[in-house]
Amino acid sequence: MQKKQGVGVGAESDTCLASTSGTVQQVEAANEPPARLQKLKSNFCRMCGSTVELRRPEGEKEWRHVCSSPECGHIEYFNPKMVVGCIVEHQGKILLCKRAIEPCRGKWTVPAGFMELGESTAQGAARETWEEACAPVRVLAPYAHWDIPAIGQAYILFRAQLAAPFTFSPGTESLETALFEPQDIPFDQIAFSSVSLTLRYYLEDLRTGRFHVHHGVIDKRPGSGPNDPASFEVKQHMALPLAL
Repeated sequence: MQKKQGVGVGAESDTCLASTSGTVQQVEAANEPPARLQKLKSNFCRMCGSTVELRRPEGEKEWRHVCSSPECGHIEYFNPKMVVGCIVEHQGKILLCKRAIEPCRGKWTVPAGFMELGESTAQGAARETWEEACAPVRVLAPYAHWDIPAIGQAYILFRAQLAAPFTFSPGTESLETALFEPQDIPFDQIAFSSVSLTLRYYLEDLRTGRFHVHHGVIDKRPGSGPNDPASFEVKQHMALPLAL
């Protein structure tokens, strides 16, 4: 599987531009920290309480939040968030939740949320499914991993089956839960591009009779909505067929 280049919320790097003559010109990094870092709220050092400043530590190219105290000098790193969840199947239908919170309140999604410390990705996916849909599940296999550098998130979604006693109901973050026939999934009312993309691949795998593990990068345009079909492009898509 191809290694993803760059980490962080829309990772920044020096850029090479090719001129019409074919030469490559190195563009110097900006003298000001990127706006995404300036928006992050890190005003005081969590180690000593001193103020925090944005600068490039010695030997690094990236801007960091650095403690202003020479005696401390702690560097606060901001890393991508990991979202985990399940595509839950029961008797040929797929379980979806209608969101009760922003963003995308009132839109449908698969049960998913941020991974917690101390759990595996599969455990987190099952936990989120229980919290959002009150549904016990049996995780079957990994299904999709999408990197979204523009918002600093990675989505890891698993195939799962509803487990005994085969019940579900809205959790505190859901307005409604329902099982949908694959052809009845309301794609115009799906909350997020990552979920819409995953469900489309899932339906295609159902049609062909063979599941895959999908991986790729969702390249979102600046200022785009969570699931505007024209606002993102899938790059570096890979699909590994499974025997399951």
